[in-house]
Amino acid sequence: MNKFFGLLFYLRRSKINTEGLVPVYLRITIDGARVEVSSKRYVNPAQWNTNRQKLTGAGEEVRTINAYLKTLEHEVFEVHRTMIEKKLPLTATNLKNILLGNTATPPNRMLLPIFEEHNRQIQALIGKEYSKSTHERYETSLKHTKDFLLWKYKVADIDIHSIDHEFIMSYDFYLRSERKCNNNSTVKYLKNFKKIILICIANGWLDKDPFVKYKPKVKEVKRDFLSTEELDTMASKRLVSDRLAQVRDIFLFSCYTGLAYADVKKLKRSEIVNGIDGQKWIYTSRQKTNTDSRVPLLPKALELMAKYQDHPQCSDDGLLLPVLSNQKMNSYLKEIADSCGISKELTYHIARHTFATTVTLANGVSIESVSKMLGHKNIRTTQHYAKVLDRKVGEDMALLKQKLIVV
Repeated sequence: MNKFFGLLFYLRRSKINTEGLVPVYLRITIDGARVEVSSKRYVNPAQWNTNRQKLTGAGEEVRTINAYLKTLEHEVFEVHRTMIEKKLPLTATNLKNILLGNTATPPNRMLLPIFEEHNRQIQALIGKEYSKSTHERYETSLKHTKDFLLWKYKVADIDIHSIDHEFIMSYDFYLRSERKCNNNSTVKYLKNFKKIILICIANGWLDKDPFVKYKPKVKEVKRDFLSTEELDTMASKRLVSDRLAQVRDIFLFSCYTGLAYADVKKLKRSEIVNGIDGQKWIYTSRQKTNTDSRVPLLPKALELMAKYQDHPQCSDDGLLLPVLSNQKMNSYLKEIADSCGISKELTYHIARHTFATTVTLANGVSIESVSKMLGHKNIRTTQHYAKVLDRKVGEDMALLKQKLIVV
């Protein structure tokens, strides 16, 4: 992990004294970060050679000052060499401190304790500022980081000052090659890791961001959604057990409301209210982003709600629907897809995409309204969920043709 190292003697002309002399300063640069050290020597600026960084002319005073500057330069190089040999954090500030004797060997600040403390804080704020899934995501990122350190450097931890661009690129390669992560997963894990680095920078523990030249891009993923025909097939299918029917109904409820799994699971009866039009609406907040989500209830969603009005789990806890664990829901959904002859890999999240595309956008609902119902903060996020179908494009163009004919 080589770092650029440079020295430059220069005159601080703004500090000229009453005798017309100016101080000589030494600038130390390591990987773009600079510090300055006073040489405690004043010189005649007319005698200073900027290119050679020393005084010109004859005389004992000139020779003495030039010799002193050369000695100071050697001392800096010696401190630099010692820091490398001892594997000390190599920063301009640390080198200056050691050179001036302002500190003993600077303490090593290791990566994993910082990462672990961050995760402990996330865990303590579950249900307040973060979800359980967010904590789990950072725990997975921490595990990948530990495994990477063993794989690449054969160490259990590493000083944060050893993290540079080469480290980041190696970590990227490790996730793609050894962990078999796809592009988007790799980018997300590195994004999680970058948060730890930003914490170090904010605290003054690092003076340079190793992510500066790391410019990955998230690739758009083709999102599946159910067609109107598939929705109708699923709704009318006679399933072999009440449990499968229950999972099917809750999934369809999300298809007609756009709510994510976590939001349906926590949805309370008290969050069904009369909206501005006098009809039943869902007034809730998204667990993931804590943004408001207000959705007018379609007739099919109202029918599904009514089926579970007397369900014990709902009555006891004030919940709207008896939602199983996400793992069980997804497991049953695969069985339901097989029963309905649906070849798509059915997961609960497909319901949200189905609402955005098949139920709303394809039926003329504006993307602005879809975005608001989904609880998105910007339209770009909604565009990842809602796809303009060829059928909708054909219908819109047919209307345009009619208008042009009339004109």
